[in-house]
Amino acid sequence: MTVIGSRGSALALWQARHVAAKLEALGDGTRIQIIKTSGDKIQDVPLAMAGGKGLFTKEIEEALLAGTIDLAVHSMKDLPAELPPGLTIAAIPEREDPRDALVGASLDSAAKVGTSSLRRAAQLRAFRSSLVIETLRGNVDTRLRKLDEGRYDAIVLAAAGLRRLGWQDRIREIIPVEIMCPAGGQGALAIETRADSGPARELARKLDHAETRAAVEAERAFLATMGGGCQVPIGAYARLEAGTIQLLAVVASPDGARILNGDHRGADPALVGAQLGRRLLDQGAREILDQVYSY
Repeated sequence: MTVIGSRGSALALWQARHVAAKLEALGDGTRIQIIKTSGDKIQDVPLAMAGGKGLFTKEIEEALLAGTIDLAVHSMKDLPAELPPGLTIAAIPEREDPRDALVGASLDSAAKVGTSSLRRAAQLRAFRSSLVIETLRGNVDTRLRKLDEGRYDAIVLAAAGLRRLGWQDRIREIIPVEIMCPAGGQGALAIETRADSGPARELARKLDHAETRAAVEAERAFLATMGGGCQVPIGAYARLEAGTIQLLAVVASPDGARILNGDHRGADPALVGAQLGRRLLDQGAREILDQVYSY
C-alpha cells in the first residue's frame, strides 16, 4: 500500500487521485493522506507577502521525510527549485496545457482583474497599464465564485487547473505566452519521493514522461539561477522541437514598467535554463528582483 500525501483542495485531490489511479493500474494499492500546508492557512494576504518558499509543500515534505507518507503529489509550480536533502522528483507525468487562461470579460474590455500572482499582475500591467489588478485568493472554485459575485470583471487562472476540474467551458481565452509567460512548471505534476531507491520511488518512475521532464527541468534550472519561485514575477516556458529545448523566460517589475524577455535553445535542460538565467541577471534582472523583495 502506497500512502500518497496531498493538500486537501479539489484540484490537489484530483491530482492525487489521478496519480493513484495510474499506480493502481500498475498493480499497487494506494491511500491518500490529506496534509494542510502553510499556504492553505494564509488566506488574507497576497502570496508574495506571505514570505518564504515552499508555502504549499513544506509540511508535505516533512511528512515524506518522516516516513508517514510514501510519495507526494504537487503542482510542479508550487515546488521550490531546491528540494530538501533526501528528497527527489521521482516522476513528472505528461503535462497539461501550461498557459494561463482568462475567465470572465476579455482583456480588451475588462477594467478590474483578480489574481494572487505577482507574475500575472506584472505582465497584465505591462500589456495594458489601465487595468486595475486586485488580489484574489482561494481555491479555484472560490475564485470562480468571487468572479460570479461581480467582484471582478475577469480573473486569471491556470488553464490546466480549470480543465482538470471540468471547468474548461469557463475559459474566455487562453492568453498567449508572448503576453503572459507561464510560471515555471505550470501544468505539470511533480511526484516527490525519498531519494533512496525504495519501492515508492521505483514505482513512481514508471509514470515519468521524458519530454515533459526535459522542458520542466529547463524551466526549474532557470528559476534556480534566478533564485525565485512562483511567488515572484518570473515566467519560464520550455518546449521541445526536434529534440531541441526552446526556453522562453520573463522577469518583470511588480508595476509592469520594466520587463526583461529572453529565449535560449539547446540540448541540455539544466544548461539551457542556467545560461538564460545568467544572461537575464546580467541584463538587469537582479535589480528587478531586489525591487520585488522590497515591494
